[in-house]
Amino acid sequence: MEERTDQKKYRKFRQDNRCRFCREKIGDIDYKNIALLQKLCTAHGKLMSRKRSGNCARHQRVVKAQIKLARFMAIMPYVG
Repeated sequence: MEERTDQKKYRKFRQDNRCRFCREKIGDIDYKNIALLQKLCTAHGKLMSRKRSGNCARHQRVVKAQIKLARFMAIMPYVG
């Protein structure tokens, strides 16, 4: 009997697939760190989705709150 070599090979969960904040063990995301927050926004100032940014749910909530605070403090622009 022939062995099939074209079968799917399943990979184990890798560390690289985790959120950037979990991977680098960043404890505190601050609203004053504009360089980091701008990476998580589009060119129009909208917040990127979890799927696109690669964040976990916990860190996405923190990022959302910090971006809103930075907008309120007039460090980042509002949408529109």
